[in-house]
Amino acid sequence: PFKTRDGGTVKLIDLLEEAKERAYTLVKEKNPELAEDELRTIAKAVGISAVKYADLSKHRASDYSFNFDQMLSFEGNTAPYLLYAYTRVAGVFRKLGTPFDASKGQIILEAAQEQELAARLAQFGEILNNVAEKGTPHVLCAYIYDLAGLFSSFYENCPILGADSAEQQQSRLRLAALTGRTLKQGLELLGLETLERM
Repeated sequence: PFKTRDGGTVKLIDLLEEAKERAYTLVKEKNPELAEDELRTIAKAVGISAVKYADLSKHRASDYSFNFDQMLSFEGNTAPYLLYAYTRVAGVFRKLGTPFDASKGQIILEAAQEQELAARLAQFGEILNNVAEKGTPHVLCAYIYDLAGLFSSFYENCPILGADSAEQQQSRLRLAALTGRTLKQGLELLGLETLERM
């Protein structure tokens, strides 16, 4: 049980159920056309991930205020934001009708956004070693959040499907695919379920 400010207790199962219901309301507002079973599946993943991530993203010695509105926000360092970042990557490949590993060719880093994203991706192994040695999942959370932000900047400034050449498109697809796999692995290491669409 968790203690509330007034000294009462709340069971974890009740928190998770409320998180799923709040996530359901948010997802339904954004996607009213989705089937009920898909809405429930997305809401469960988003709601439970939001609670887990809110806990793991803080240093274990720090106190924090439990706030559903903050943890279910699609903006900022939250699980919904990170899950959405992964679905953006998946969406690129869904439009092409190909899996992540279908892109071929060399990665060519021309734009600043490509270089920044690639540099951060290259740090993943080092981050994992650090987290494993020190038992600090909040470091992995910060890395994934930073990576999602860099991908967003890359996505907005470096057209993938509308690239200037086939080589540039393949390079950007490979960079997007690597980002998607890294986000997925990082989120799964934190115990968060990824989604192909939200």
